[in-house]
Amino acid sequence: MNIRIEALTHTTPAIKFKMLDLRLSLQKSVWLLFTFIALPFLLGAPEVFAGDAASVTEALSKGKVSADFRYRYEMVDDSGPNTTTRKNAQASTLRSRLGYQTASFKGVSGFLEFEDVSVIGNAQYNSTANGKTAYPVVADPEDTEVNQAYLKYTGLAGLTLIGGRQRIKLDNDRFIGNVGWRQNEQTFDAVRLAFGPMADLVGTYLYLANVNRIFGEHNPNAVLADSRMDSHLLHLGWIGQAALQVSAYGYLLDFEGAPAASTQTFGIRFTGTLKPGETLTLLYTAEYADQSDYAQGAAINQGDYYLIELGAGVMGISLQASYELLSGDGVYGFATPLATAHAFQGWADKFLATPAGGVEDLYFTLSGKALGLKLVGVYHFFNSDAGNFKYGTETDLLIVKPVSENTLISVKYAMYEADRNPQNTGGPAVDTDKLWLTGELKF
Repeated sequence: MNIRIEALTHTTPAIKFKMLDLRLSLQKSVWLLFTFIALPFLLGAPEVFAGDAASVTEALSKGKVSADFRYRYEMVDDSGPNTTTRKNAQASTLRSRLGYQTASFKGVSGFLEFEDVSVIGNAQYNSTANGKTAYPVVADPEDTEVNQAYLKYTGLAGLTLIGGRQRIKLDNDRFIGNVGWRQNEQTFDAVRLAFGPMADLVGTYLYLANVNRIFGEHNPNAVLADSRMDSHLLHLGWIGQAALQVSAYGYLLDFEGAPAASTQTFGIRFTGTLKPGETLTLLYTAEYADQSDYAQGAAINQGDYYLIELGAGVMGISLQASYELLSGDGVYGFATPLATAHAFQGWADKFLATPAGGVEDLYFTLSGKALGLKLVGVYHFFNSDAGNFKYGTETDLLIVKPVSENTLISVKYAMYEADRNPQNTGGPAVDTDKLWLTGELKF
């Protein structure tokens, strides 16, 4: 199956010129909105210290300890008939986190969190750091590091300032996320300014100096190690009503270690939930983004992103149809290097990096609850943008069982079946099965 939006992928010079005008207008609108929201804070805002500790000592003594332990067994089989036979990966790992959140003193609080990823038993997988390349990759290398360490200031009404190593998630994590699925999550050394002069309108500006990637701070492979940046993120969100929520964003990514990969992405996103009856719920999402080169980025860094989702829920069961396009012209594929990519385009992770031909993903999601279990099933049809060929299909299944308020277990499975055609090459041409068994305890 190959559903395409020809008007978007094949345009005349006149239409392309109009689209360029639209993109420039979108970028200008985002910056104007940012100025509008930030202006009240430039003029001053009242201080707020309600509920503060009386001293630094009291702020430290009244802090809260947090802990999170997640065990996971992951199996990967990509040794199908269309690739060289090799061993299946079997990764048994434990992720442990220990954190401490201080109380607030004069609007200032702090948070420190350590994270450790350890192998339980034999490491029968390629962690990207252990040299076991005979196995498929499971990107959970052993490591111990500071996961988060930041100071937060909330002493002015409607304003929050956070500086240090922190978790960052914007919208649905499609462009900026923490890759929370992996044992070592992605965090950022950053400064964050969030401000909201009105209750339903929130603006966020972030300066990113470093990305602490999932491959670990001490990964011997320099290409996978942490990435120094000089990047700026702007996000505006209006959450006035359930029927319509809007966000606009501009992400200017400048990679110091790979300057040619630097891009600027401007977009707008609409989501909403409608309740036409007591038992019926309707859902929708529409999103568009334009990407181009930034700073020393290569001139070929040009692309578009489209997302359309429609869904309905009845008595706890929901069905959703989605179409997502990351454009590609055969030379460059629309890039999302800071995304929680595992959550998109199939859990088998065949498209973590967008192929040069781009990816069209038509998928259907069925979810619900039964016997105390959360059940999710997803089916994907993957096609290229350029070249009009099929990558393959994928079936994803998830079962989650909450054992208690702080404990859950889950079973997750992904089966990717590659299409056999001469244009489908590389990772997307390889059949892949993945199975995850996970147990998590947090307090």
